[in-house]
Amino acid sequence: MQAFVSFLLRKRWYIVLTLPIVVVLLATLLRNAGFDGSYRIWFAPESKTLQQYDHFKEVFGNDDSMIIVFSDEDGIFRHKPLAVIERLTQKLWQTEYIARVDSLTNYQYVHVDAAYPDDILVENLIEDSSVLTAEELRKKKEAALGEEPLVGRIISPDAKTTMITARITPKGGNTIGASKSIMESVHRYLQEEKESGYEFYLAGGPVVNQTFKTLAIHDVSTFTPLAILLATLLLFAVFKKFSGVVATLLVVVFTFLVVMSLQVLFGFKFNNFTANMPLFVIAIGIADAMHLFWVYLLERKKGLRNEEAIYESLRKNFTPLLLTSLTTAVGFASLGISEIVPVKTLGIATASAALLAFVFTILFVPALLAIFPVNVKVSHKEAGTKNRSYAKAYVSFLIKHNKSITLITLMLFSVMAYGLTQLKVDSNAVRYFRQDVPFRETVATIEQKLTGPMAYEIVADSGEKDGIKSPEFMNRVERFCVELKEKFGDARHTFSLVDVTKRFNEIVDANKSVPQDKNLIAQYLLLYSLSLPQGMEINDKMDVDERYLRITASMNVVDTSKDLEMIAWIEEWWAKTEYGAQVNGQTSMFAHMQSDISDTLIESISLAVVLICIVMLFIFKNIKVIPIFLIPNILPIVLVVGIMGWLGITIDIGVAISGAIILGIAVDDTIHFLLKYQEARVKGEPTQEALEYVMEYAGSAILFTTIILSGAFMVFAFSQFMLNANFGLVTAIALVVAVLVDLVLLPVLLLRFDGAKRSKLFYKKERHV
Repeated sequence: MQAFVSFLLRKRWYIVLTLPIVVVLLATLLRNAGFDGSYRIWFAPESKTLQQYDHFKEVFGNDDSMIIVFSDEDGIFRHKPLAVIERLTQKLWQTEYIARVDSLTNYQYVHVDAAYPDDILVENLIEDSSVLTAEELRKKKEAALGEEPLVGRIISPDAKTTMITARITPKGGNTIGASKSIMESVHRYLQEEKESGYEFYLAGGPVVNQTFKTLAIHDVSTFTPLAILLATLLLFAVFKKFSGVVATLLVVVFTFLVVMSLQVLFGFKFNNFTANMPLFVIAIGIADAMHLFWVYLLERKKGLRNEEAIYESLRKNFTPLLLTSLTTAVGFASLGISEIVPVKTLGIATASAALLAFVFTILFVPALLAIFPVNVKVSHKEAGTKNRSYAKAYVSFLIKHNKSITLITLMLFSVMAYGLTQLKVDSNAVRYFRQDVPFRETVATIEQKLTGPMAYEIVADSGEKDGIKSPEFMNRVERFCVELKEKFGDARHTFSLVDVTKRFNEIVDANKSVPQDKNLIAQYLLLYSLSLPQGMEINDKMDVDERYLRITASMNVVDTSKDLEMIAWIEEWWAKTEYGAQVNGQTSMFAHMQSDISDTLIESISLAVVLICIVMLFIFKNIKVIPIFLIPNILPIVLVVGIMGWLGITIDIGVAISGAIILGIAVDDTIHFLLKYQEARVKGEPTQEALEYVMEYAGSAILFTTIILSGAFMVFAFSQFMLNANFGLVTAIALVVAVLVDLVLLPVLLLRFDGAKRSKLFYKKERHV
């Protein structure tokens, strides 16, 4: 250690000048940084779910749409609102990346020509609203409200709310920048309709993608600076030295810039999770620099010269900082096994940040202190008596109440453990946003006034070419739709070519049912197809061989557990027939992420625990230490997640990743505690004096670090992106619980299991460093 410190002191100017230059050069890469907010980032390219969805799009086209909803309390069937619908429909048809537009005015109305009763017409429901009389508008309204495919989907039952749906091209769904282009066009169209006075609600894939991006930028530009400001104020309150604040924040900034630059260098695009990396770097960098600078100040107060204080701080902190950096890296890196791509990239990137923060801390901070020593008033009384007196009183309290602390802990653990059995997982993408986000307001409006805003794309397999025209198959589809809505109240509407066939049969034979003649069904579908205008063909409702039929079911927003239940029921229903079916679409994709979230929570924590235990075994060389080490680190996770179970709060991706991260950060405090304890025990100190030594040299640093970190994480609890909000809240609470466990329960465990005069757990031959 002496050689290393000597090297730092000799090369201090070189280190202080070179490191910032290297960081700045790397940071120039950030000008090439990109952001990806599409749904595809949540799945690996080899994901079976993604491949299945891509195949669906190849056959049936994109299921993603741009949706515009508005209401008129005087009714939609008037000249003003109908004119707005006509204009928006026409403009959307001409918009890049839009394949098809469905609205009230261009709905393909199948009916009999009044002048020629034998002729069946398929035409726009409303061709030119401006020339329609009041009586004609009334008849159009009556006709519309008699169309099952319209009511509850395009027009509300009270005819006061309507929806325009613009289907996006498959190319648009896979092109970065398409969502932004569509949204810019739509906002321009709505601005042109501003004089109408209507409040327009927007939904669909482009809205979700842009909302992801907008909230990410908002969080980074608002909460990250706020977290840094809060950390700065707390650091200054702790150190009361501007130099300590500057040194710590420089470590954070350097680490952040290097990690973000490496992300760009290796071709990664930022997303809503990796955009939060500054917060994680703040947590990691502050924890390292805090301990180093804290001991430096203590030694200076004792009268040591600047270089001696630097040496003592490094001697006491090098091993703990190295080990805590490794365990923190392990905690984050364990997220690398997740199948959810943003979680995986966040874990790997932040694991590298933990190691980089360690390097910057042990190189840059000592070199900076060597050049700019901190003026500290020497006070043997303050450094030796005040801190020791506080530590002695604290340890005496723990000794006096150790049985009560143990009993209370066991009771809490038991009660909260039951809460774990009540946990539910929810990966519904709609709930990624707070209810006051405009997208959520649109979803609520659609669900309340129109239909279910989510969609299951059910692909039914007739089993043979041209099989969808079979009366038996169509009757089976009709029966399925009826039973689906009877079984689940959240299934609002279904639509397929069966509805078209029934409509034709109603007009021809006055019988609203599936024809019992395959040739007649074929004629109806052919007539319908030939009558449709260009761009509104039926090839998105069936495959080219006419074997597979697409059934779109509009569903309410529900927990993904409910989604999975309904999806399983659908596929099992069809499996019991001579046919088959598969549920597809983005709603199904995100529902199947539930297992990935559960796996992330369980597997990442398990892997982190195993790897960290291996590190602990290597440090202490005594397997009996492992339980004492694990209890204060697992307990906070159990307590916080158990409380979520009791309160009925579901686990989302944000909460799932928090487990491994909480473990990685909380372990740092335990390592600092145990290493300081071991140091004292090796010197022959009794358990009580060893605990007092820990409290003097590490207790305050542990406490202050947790206050700063939990404050920084808590800032994100106010995010409108619920994954960030839930992650920030859960992590902040868990870190507070963790420090309480470390400073209360851990000493009690040591008093109970290592109370002998000579330590049986932490003794090793003393070595001089």
